[in-house]
Amino acid sequence: MDNQAEVREFLTSRRAKITPEQAGLPAGSRRRVPGLRRSEVAALADVSVEYYAKLERGSLAGVSPAVLEAVARALQLDDAERAHLLHLAQAADGSDVLTRPRRRAARRWKPHPSLQWTLDAVTEGPAFVRNGRMDLLAVNRLARAFYADVYADLHNQENLARFTFLSPDARRFYPDWDQAADITVAILRTEAGRNPHDKDLHDLVGELSTRSDAFRTRWGAHDVRHHGTGFKRYHHAAVGELTLAYEGLEMAAEPGLTLTIYTAEPASSSEEGLRLLASWAATPRAPTPEPHAGD
Repeated sequence: MDNQAEVREFLTSRRAKITPEQAGLPAGSRRRVPGLRRSEVAALADVSVEYYAKLERGSLAGVSPAVLEAVARALQLDDAERAHLLHLAQAADGSDVLTRPRRRAARRWKPHPSLQWTLDAVTEGPAFVRNGRMDLLAVNRLARAFYADVYADLHNQENLARFTFLSPDARRFYPDWDQAADITVAILRTEAGRNPHDKDLHDLVGELSTRSDAFRTRWGAHDVRHHGTGFKRYHHAAVGELTLAYEGLEMAAEPGLTLTIYTAEPASSSEEGLRLLASWAATPRAPTPEPHAGD
């Protein structure tokens, strides 16, 4: 990806999100731009307007960590946005080639036996390993049943982003589809900053941008995020509504990969739904069970 364009669009989009009031500045009148002016960001970061304008044109090569931190503070970047800015600066310097962990290509990567044993030991919730492109690389039995819609269509290529934006089943599976779509794009955008030379990621973004207006609009927003913990709602074709907590764990032995486990609140209808799904997964030739009444 074009690093200078990425830097320019990211900084411009972050500046547009901060109002003068949020930055503790007088709003004034006759403002021609959304958010802050370049001169205001420069003042907040304690750099010259000319220097900040150079940064916003995409020239991050050689910028000191202190200046990057000052710009991050001025733009009120969160942790994910700060990390993204640092990754863009490393790519501009070429230092990302030296510091970036080696990442495995999805088509060649296979889980080592002990990892698959670990996934299989999780029996009460879906557990899976994905990369930053959102390829499903390894799953336990319950995760395969949970993502049955993803695996059912070969065009998804076992990729959650393709499923979210290209599958007609996605809007049923994700009752909060807009939120799921926002998260999916933010994860891909974060990966693009961490791993800017990933050809498979470039190809995926190009495919989704061409085939999905919803993806293309979100990609242009340059939002990033750390996706570690939270709750999501799903509607599974076999068991109905599920509200699940998730925990995502970065894998020290496999840089760039994330182990995610979904669980349900004890004694909830979602826990009952996961048990039904586990029973269905254990008997793959059985007919699809009917959802509970009221689902």
